[in-house]
Amino acid sequence: MTQTQTLSENEISRLPLEKLDVSDPALYQNDNWRAYFQRLRQEDPVHYCADSPYGPYWSVTKYDDIMKVELDHAAYSSAAHLGGITIRDNPNGKEMASFIGMDQPTHTGHRKAVAPIVAPNNLRNMEATIRGRTQEVLDCLPRNETFDWVDKVSIELTTMMLATLFDFPWEDRRLLTYWSDVSVADINAPDALVRSDEERLEVQREMGKYFADLWRERAKSAPGFDLISMMAHDEATKNMSPGDLIATFVLLIVGGNDTTRNAMTGGLLALCNNPEQFAALRADHGLVKSLVPEIIRYQSSIIHMRRTALKDTELGGKTIAKGARVVMWYVSGNWDEDAIDAPDEFNIQRAKPRRHLAFGAGIHRCVGDRLAEQQLQILWEEILRRDLRFEIMGPPERVFSNFIRGIKSLPVRIL
Repeated sequence: MTQTQTLSENEISRLPLEKLDVSDPALYQNDNWRAYFQRLRQEDPVHYCADSPYGPYWSVTKYDDIMKVELDHAAYSSAAHLGGITIRDNPNGKEMASFIGMDQPTHTGHRKAVAPIVAPNNLRNMEATIRGRTQEVLDCLPRNETFDWVDKVSIELTTMMLATLFDFPWEDRRLLTYWSDVSVADINAPDALVRSDEERLEVQREMGKYFADLWRERAKSAPGFDLISMMAHDEATKNMSPGDLIATFVLLIVGGNDTTRNAMTGGLLALCNNPEQFAALRADHGLVKSLVPEIIRYQSSIIHMRRTALKDTELGGKTIAKGARVVMWYVSGNWDEDAIDAPDEFNIQRAKPRRHLAFGAGIHRCVGDRLAEQQLQILWEEILRRDLRFEIMGPPERVFSNFIRGIKSLPVRIL
């Protein structure tokens, strides 16, 4: 066991600042991260950790400082070949890059190729499909017996949505979930899906072959309104290298799967753990509008994003050297007492519920943020319409990761 797994809040408060390392995935699997970030925000909001399993890094823990890094694209890079977007350097950065791992101007063309699928008009067109599937999933859930909410609801709904966005073969749709889980898996996890970067890459290459076949079919056909066809016909993306193609599909799958899937589970858990909020929601279904962003903030499905300093720069009174690893901890920014009133509380009636960092900001803000919100809104509208009552039957099983704040299973019973 690592030191961070066993420390109490009192012990954390006495630990020398230079010993604070919030990169340990066990912190998030054990849901034991809050006290570390509270101390950093109060005592050293731009904090240098000289020694970690990933090398030295800067932690940015306050909401406003995170926004400064997000928006200063001249000083901070997302480029895959410089390390990418996670605290752990991208092992394939020179061969594989998606648009989230690109800087301007290349980033813009690649992002524009896929953006139309989540434009407002298309979201309106997809609403009936999303609602129909949500109704079917909820109506098929067992009553008065325990089942896994993650598998039966969160994974099923997000995987069906991904299959629609890609126009992916329906019978193989759970491959999308598998590829997503492999792509973000921590190879050092006790129950890791893959045990090495080479093993992960082999799975991703298999994924690439599957998508390449679909790509060739779509490229020969008239342009269609799915993500594969859009990229196959767009000038900025149609000639991507095999490596960049794999990286782009990994991004789209993970972005469309992990964030929404974990918010669907985290939202149910938060409401059941805060019954007064659930009662308020049942009394006023209009609160769904503010419930959704509060779930997204409170769950913070993406724990961090990383940048690499392009030049010597200053942040929060600290000098950050060119080439340094700079980590924006969204789970900390979303709990910043100076930015969000009573952030530890799950409050579905916040005055400014959309004030959060869960989608990022600037040019790399999540391209599918409105689709994620739409899926969550429809899910809760349909739950309320059925007046479903839930009982959590055991603790959630959380993911060993410092990047995805994920929930692997949640035993639930509908009363």
